[in-house]
Amino acid sequence: MSSWKRYIKDFTSYLKIEKGLAANSVRAYENDVKKLEDFARARNLETETITYTHLKEFVKELYDLGLSARSQARIISGVKQFFQYLLMDQEIDKDPSNLLEMPKIGRMLPEVLSIQEIDLLIDTIDLSSKEGHRNKAILETLYSCGLRVSELVHLKFEDIFFNEGFIRVIGKGNKQRLVPVSASVEKEIGIYSENIRNHQEIKPGNESYVFLNRRGAKLTRVMIFTIIKNLAAKAGIEKNISPHTFRHSFATHLLEGGANLRAIQEMLGHESITTTEIYTHLDQSFLKEVILSFHPRSNSN
Repeated sequence: MSSWKRYIKDFTSYLKIEKGLAANSVRAYENDVKKLEDFARARNLETETITYTHLKEFVKELYDLGLSARSQARIISGVKQFFQYLLMDQEIDKDPSNLLEMPKIGRMLPEVLSIQEIDLLIDTIDLSSKEGHRNKAILETLYSCGLRVSELVHLKFEDIFFNEGFIRVIGKGNKQRLVPVSASVEKEIGIYSENIRNHQEIKPGNESYVFLNRRGAKLTRVMIFTIIKNLAAKAGIEKNISPHTFRHSFATHLLEGGANLRAIQEMLGHESITTTEIYTHLDQSFLKEVILSFHPRSNSN
């Protein structure tokens, strides 16, 4: 057993038995420390060799994933508790997390929507309008797949593999990645395609794009922004949201659900933020398992 597994096991026993924490709280602490374990293992770091500098890199990755200040603070708090336990148990000589700071209140951090707010936005869509089912499919795809707005507007039918459970995304620098796709996305794109898109007159050159405007042409980035802003106003959501908010929410909800940090980075198409370390390539069946296990939409019908 690696030192990480052993120490995490001992830490959770300590929280349960000595601190008397409820099972949910213990699980939350365990998930937070496992995120640090993912980060450390990618760099061949053990609990004894991890330093304050490494922890700052870890916090930077959480920030770059677009997590809310509250989520970052909770994870950092869990990590601090873990090292305080190791120090108390004399497994380490020095606590590397001692100087680690919580996110500053008021710091410019991306907005994140709760699952309830996302459902409220989607429920606000008028499905009797011509664009209703298209807009619902757009929001489900943004949230369930964590796409950038440019990736969404360029999504083509040839990039969708519903039978295999993936979509192929062409990201920054023309780099391709596969993202697991939920049943809710398959359902909404199916409804939009069959009932609306198939009855449109499509402009030449736009036949393969999934999402079209009423004139049969590929949607623009600005149009996606406008759709979301209008829905937010109609739903009474006062947060400053954009298409990117759904990407941040995708990452936050996966991470809060207990998903692997590297898996989320892979699905978002993130470069390794800490320079020369090359992340272990994660196979697609593992990414699919992450979505099925940890994304709120994985149980949608």
